[in-house]
Amino acid sequence: MIQAKSHESSRGKQKAILVGVSLKQKPLWEIEELLDELSGLARTLDYSECGRVIQSKGRINPSHFIGKGKLEEIMSVKEECGSDLVLFDEDLSPAQCRNLEKTLECTVVDRCGLILEIFNRHARTREAKTQVQLARLKYLLPRLAGRWSHLHRQKGGIGLREAGEKQLEIDRRLVRNDIYKLESKLKSIEKERATQRKARDELFKASLVGYTNVGKSTLMNRLTQSNLFVEDRLFATLDASTRTLKEVAGSKILLTDTVGFIDKLPHSLVASFKATLDEVRMADLLIRMVDLSHPNFEAQMASTSRVIGELGAGDKPHFWVFNKIDSVSSPSLVENTANRFPGSVFISATDGSGCEDLKQRIIEGYEERMVERELVLGYKERGLLRQIRLYGRILSEKYTEEGIHVMFLLEKKRLGLIKKLQDS
Repeated sequence: MIQAKSHESSRGKQKAILVGVSLKQKPLWEIEELLDELSGLARTLDYSECGRVIQSKGRINPSHFIGKGKLEEIMSVKEECGSDLVLFDEDLSPAQCRNLEKTLECTVVDRCGLILEIFNRHARTREAKTQVQLARLKYLLPRLAGRWSHLHRQKGGIGLREAGEKQLEIDRRLVRNDIYKLESKLKSIEKERATQRKARDELFKASLVGYTNVGKSTLMNRLTQSNLFVEDRLFATLDASTRTLKEVAGSKILLTDTVGFIDKLPHSLVASFKATLDEVRMADLLIRMVDLSHPNFEAQMASTSRVIGELGAGDKPHFWVFNKIDSVSSPSLVENTANRFPGSVFISATDGSGCEDLKQRIIEGYEERMVERELVLGYKERGLLRQIRLYGRILSEKYTEEGIHVMFLLEKKRLGLIKKLQDS
């Protein structure tokens, strides 16, 4: 199936042909949705979609991933729109990518390579840059052979084949050395993060998780009065940022913004972003955000749940937050979704609608883990009140000749802290 597209606003941009393949007889609309997302990824890199080719196959072609007929269709679209880039919504082997580029005589990029390039352009901090660079090198290593294949094909030169093989081995060794250095650097960064987490281990931590571009950073700024970078594009945030939830009386709650998820997230990125994604594993509460205005929001919810499960955080306490209600055209959608997902919160992070309800819901999630206790503290133990205020909520305190009578709420797992402080 061929679809050629014309974009008047895309002049000057690199044109790309999108290729989708159904290996399990998926319906056409599902493949189109996946290609719509691939098109969004392409736009993030300022590529302009000029056509689509879709193939349904029972199995992949080992050499080119797709069949000869579809290759001819891609060539036809390529000639029609003048494209020099083909994007596959699948991961290609290094050999398949080389064969495709040779046959199509243009650049071929798979889904993993496209996402890696987006991450590379958006990385800002030392940690993000290190993580992305490591993932890119691991992606590059098995693809180095194609860089020197031209020397293998040349004839008449003395030792050209050997020269290509020697250069290939040199490149592989250099890349492996760089990978080792980056892995060592990330281990050091992980230690720093572990130290930071340990310092706030006794505090209640909630993490914003969800598909990329659902509004997590915008919500983070509103709830914590921060000024994190926000932009309407995929993967604008690559770093985990932790701030204090503002205007919460009697307790300190930490809120963390995390890197967005996406379907078919490359394994190399998951591995490289381990330190960042650990914030999800270490959270006491997961706030699973959804863009209700997105036509495929339920599929994104399923992807979010799947990734959270893969991270080993599927059993964490959580609730759904449906964002961008100000962009929903049908009021009945909010009502129907609320009926289908009871206990969810509906907000607009942009104009603040529902955000106070969300804040109260986070506080309730915090207090659900707390128990009520009463203590009589000697005046020399007054420092304990500061600890209780830090980790819990004081309900009442009364000063008498006997001491300080205090009633408070504290998480069960923190009760040992008070005993430890009293015994010290």
